Amino acid sequence: MEAEKSMAMNQHSLQTVPGVFSRTVEKNPEKVALRTKELGLWHDITFARFYEQVKKIGCALASMGFTKGDCACIIGDNAVEWVVADLGIQCVGGVSVGIYATNAWQQVEYVVSHSDARFLFVENEEQLDKWLNFREQTPKLQQVIVWDTRGLNRFSDPMVTTFEDFLEKGAQAHKQDTGLFSGRMTQVTAEDIAVIIYTSGTTGPPKGAMLTHGNVTWMADAVAATNRVYDTDQVLSFLPLCHIFERLFTVFIQIRYAYTVNFVEKPDTVMQNMMEVSPTVGYAVPRIWEKYYSNVMIKMADADWFKRAVFNTALKIGERRADLVMHFKPVPVGLQCLFYLADLAVFRKLKERLGFERIRMAYSGAAPISQEVLRFFQSIGMNLIEGYGQTEGTGVTTLSPEGRVKFGTVGQALPDTQITIAEDGEILVRSPGVFKGYYKGEEATAQTIKDGWLLTGDVGEIDADGFLKITDRKKDIIVTAGGKNITPQYIENKLKASIYINDAVVIGDRRKFLSCLIMIDEDNVAKYAQDHKIQFSTYRDLTQSPEVTDLIGKEVAAVNQTLARVENIRKFTILPKRLYEEDGEVTPTMKIKRKIVHEAFKDTIEAMYQ
Repeated sequence: MEAEKSMAMNQHSLQTVPGVFSRTVEKNPEKVALRTKELGLWHDITFARFYEQVKKIGCALASMGFTKGDCACIIGDNAVEWVVADLGIQCVGGVSVGIYATNAWQQVEYVVSHSDARFLFVENEEQLDKWLNFREQTPKLQQVIVWDTRGLNRFSDPMVTTFEDFLEKGAQAHKQDTGLFSGRMTQVTAEDIAVIIYTSGTTGPPKGAMLTHGNVTWMADAVAATNRVYDTDQVLSFLPLCHIFERLFTVFIQIRYAYTVNFVEKPDTVMQNMMEVSPTVGYAVPRIWEKYYSNVMIKMADADWFKRAVFNTALKIGERRADLVMHFKPVPVGLQCLFYLADLAVFRKLKERLGFERIRMAYSGAAPISQEVLRFFQSIGMNLIEGYGQTEGTGVTTLSPEGRVKFGTVGQALPDTQITIAEDGEILVRSPGVFKGYYKGEEATAQTIKDGWLLTGDVGEIDADGFLKITDRKKDIIVTAGGKNITPQYIENKLKASIYINDAVVIGDRRKFLSCLIMIDEDNVAKYAQDHKIQFSTYRDLTQSPEVTDLIGKEVAAVNQTLARVENIRKFTILPKRLYEEDGEVTPTMKIKRKIVHEAFKDTIEAMYQ
């Protein structure tokens, strides 16, 4: 296995996105690269057609004076056009900058302005409207390209063109100079910047992390060297493409290993499209996996007593097996036979209904996942593993190799990656994936990279087998009034394992005891209220109900039983409102912005200590 990893990494030798892409297209011209659904039907796009569209975008940009190192932005939901624009920009030496489709116009303006973007690709009328709010503030912007023109038939602006017209412009430019695209591709080097990923800004304004062609192509090989990737694989693209997690699977690993990417119709059809596609590799942020888990548990609670009994028996068998496997212990033949029967009778049908029946490998990343949720999926025979990394390290630092998933850890270091633990417990990383720095952020770069080591800001430890365990974010560690160090993330993950708790923020820095702000799982708590004839009309009513408070109190008490006394949650408050990205309370990947939440609910927090 180690020899295979070494061979795969030796073949890498720092490549470029256009180099990797063109070689893959040359080998697989008629293979299906992308699939998209229109009017209820799935449409296939071959690598040859994919490449032609990328070439046209690249030629159009080059013909309009877009030079090496220039930036172009893309905003919209996951779509073929998003990826075509992304690769078109990179293949002619430009820097591709993704923007979250959910961002307010002020946030879009910040990224477009800060990156000095010359071109802006937008999905539709909604995203175009955002640009109209700040067009006078971004004089460097040369052209806006729209790929979904519904509602824009009567709209006319000299700076705005359609995606189709831009493709035609590229076709004409290529006809006039057939060497334009290939010439620009060969000028790109591994040290050139491929993308700028703007971090979601949990602690302030977003910072633009510069990832080079060497960074992203190395990462594709490093992930595949740890867990094999096949050209027969199918993935479902639905996480934000401007986030490094989705970009790796939809773009950088895909153009290297030639599997098929299926795009969801829209963000709220993920579960339906998952069943239609049945991917072989799955990946999502913890909130998605937690939602699947809670949906299963709620449905089983509603089933008749016989189905419940069969499911619970099968789950206990699965848990016994998973606990042995995830601690590298042999599974007795008898237990393996029982698990086979449980899979045949229960788990196989369950996975089919979720669209998970073909999943060979599933990943959770971008935030910590509850260990109970991870254990559940391992118990039903789905190989869900937790990876660890950050944008500044091109997304992945550690990953569990297939068949060696260790409970409570985030895996081992990728090939050619060094991890060390600083005296204060901070995780330091050195690898070919470490970014070039922050765009226009020399001071922030100097604080993040020291002597070639990436300072992650996370605290952790490495066990005897080389597996990394994350304790918490360095800045989030709570020191109680009694001087005890508490890691809130550990407690919060235990709370989030409850099907009734969506998220939690543990409070207690310089306080006499720990308290907690709790966000309920609206669907599951509403169902509980209906089942128990608890009257409510609004979300606020639901959160203020004494019966719901009692319900959450029991969940908190159950978690307290598993914690040391000093880690117990003594008081909690259910927040009477949902947390929204638009209000700055959560990031687009649904991570809570602690500082904002602390400030927004400071009176609520103080009330728990009076």
